[in-house]
Amino acid sequence: MLCTLKHACFAFFLIGYAFGPSVGHAQEVVRSHGWAIHSQIRYPSDFKHFDYVNPDAPKGGTVVFGVPNTFDSLNPFIIKGNPGAGSSAIYDTLMTTSMDEPNSEYGLLAEWIEVETDAQGVITDVRFKLRDAARFHDGVPVRASDVIWTFNTLREKGSPLYRYYYANVEEVTALDELTVQFHMVPGENVEMPVILGQLPVLPEHYWQDKEFDKTTLEPPLGSGPYKISAVRPGQSITIERVSDYWGKDLPVNVGKDNFGTIRYEYFRDRTVMLEALKSGAIDWRSENSSKFWATAYDVPAVRDGRLIKREFTHERGTGMQGFVMNTRKPIFNDVKVREALTYLWDFEWVNKTIMYDAYARTDSYFENSDLEATGLPGPEELKVLEPLRDQLPPRVFTEDYAPPVTDGSGNSRQHLRTALEMLKEAGWAIQDGVLTQTSTGAPFEFEVLLNQDLFTPHTQALVRGVERLGGKVSIRVVDAAQYQSRVDSFDFDMIIGNWGQSQSPGNEQREFWSSAAADRQGSRNTAGIKNPAIDTLIEDLIASPTRDVLVARTHALDRALLWNFYVIPMYHSKVDRIAYWNRFGFPDETPMQGTSPNFWWVDPDLDSALQRNGRK
Repeated sequence: MLCTLKHACFAFFLIGYAFGPSVGHAQEVVRSHGWAIHSQIRYPSDFKHFDYVNPDAPKGGTVVFGVPNTFDSLNPFIIKGNPGAGSSAIYDTLMTTSMDEPNSEYGLLAEWIEVETDAQGVITDVRFKLRDAARFHDGVPVRASDVIWTFNTLREKGSPLYRYYYANVEEVTALDELTVQFHMVPGENVEMPVILGQLPVLPEHYWQDKEFDKTTLEPPLGSGPYKISAVRPGQSITIERVSDYWGKDLPVNVGKDNFGTIRYEYFRDRTVMLEALKSGAIDWRSENSSKFWATAYDVPAVRDGRLIKREFTHERGTGMQGFVMNTRKPIFNDVKVREALTYLWDFEWVNKTIMYDAYARTDSYFENSDLEATGLPGPEELKVLEPLRDQLPPRVFTEDYAPPVTDGSGNSRQHLRTALEMLKEAGWAIQDGVLTQTSTGAPFEFEVLLNQDLFTPHTQALVRGVERLGGKVSIRVVDAAQYQSRVDSFDFDMIIGNWGQSQSPGNEQREFWSSAAADRQGSRNTAGIKNPAIDTLIEDLIASPTRDVLVARTHALDRALLWNFYVIPMYHSKVDRIAYWNRFGFPDETPMQGTSPNFWWVDPDLDSALQRNGRK
């Protein structure tokens, strides 16, 4: 989870009491079992387990999940290769996230977190005390030296995102064998305690004679609840619950990680994977195809209750999914061209004819949360927007963004006329039936790169819209490895991309939208955004002193992104669609972040009944 913190309105907790910054911001050191971003933590220091788990859930059983595409590495921390499913489950982090709070973490490897602020209330140091009992799977203790080695290695050799994510740390040192200190660079960045709490800790002794920045299919050594027990390259990965896992009785782990063995089976074809579920070859599937959900589950096992279809509601932000225009390409340099394309994809028609009206239109980069910009900018937003007025589209200040809406007929002549007028303003005209750039004579054409056929029908709607104006769009579907390589090197015109968002956005926004990330291979700035105003808004957001200010500044960033038309917004859902064989138990109440197999379990009675009745 990518998160943000701001010091000035932190709710600090120590032995169950909240501490706020005093007037004048006297220098302060606060120690706690958990930490929250701009809010109070829910659970006291003596809590027994999270409320959304079953503390008495039975352990054991074998579960099979289906995974699309393929894998060629068990190292999820580097840019090279496609990491296998479950390859992160073998590692513990310093702290772990609560699923029923927007932005809270509690100690896992760390017994406590300690945060020091200066007289201005700015965080200068973050310290973690490791639990003496923490062990890697080979029995070697987890120590401060492992934390330091992991942190430095991820910044030096890991995926480029780590360099941005940890940019506010100046130095990491060991105060003793169990205590590690992160010293901050000058400047406000109160999200760092939670960001550092998410740090996975790797064993330095295991990696000493290995090349960290190379792909590997040798199961690495971890410290978490599972270890990798079997690998069939490109086909399956099996992880097994560690029977003597050091942290199994910690409050943050009670009721979690209940499955004894988990096998991830890979399928290159989504339809084949669906048939594997219906035949009983896999147990559990998260369905993201509304067509499959509406039409493909009319089978005896569903009708008689052996195979369950269920929608789980959630309250998490859904972020942005859309057709991403690579502004590094000349065809997408002009904002008028980008806006024109938003009129050529008919969401209402797609939703009705392809998606069975299962989705809502996305109109924010922070969809389904209070971070979504609505109406016109308020006073707090204007404080950061006004100094940038000359660098921002005027409509940021005067209009509430909304994507074009059609009648769903698939034949919106008005939208075609609007798009054509915008393209003419950008220097394009129809010549002999071909949309042509008047200055160069180049035809209007681009390619949409996809990594699965699932989105081909959705993309064909855009193809038709462009073709009606004399342009040309081609669709290219490539395998996962080629797709990732081309996206990492920005070798594409348009892709379908998405950016998930936490309830407290922060440092990760640099990785998503900043000028510095635009040319860095492997960054999440796939649109190639180089906009000084957006850079400023990102830094303003990261420096937000309170939750109210964070919300307002996120609204401001949202507006700037929307009115620059870097994507054609697509759609979102407020439910998770899960199909599973009726052998599982799960808590009655779904936490705000949604359900997860991490706290499901195999129910012995249901499992026995299913075995008696069979799966076919």
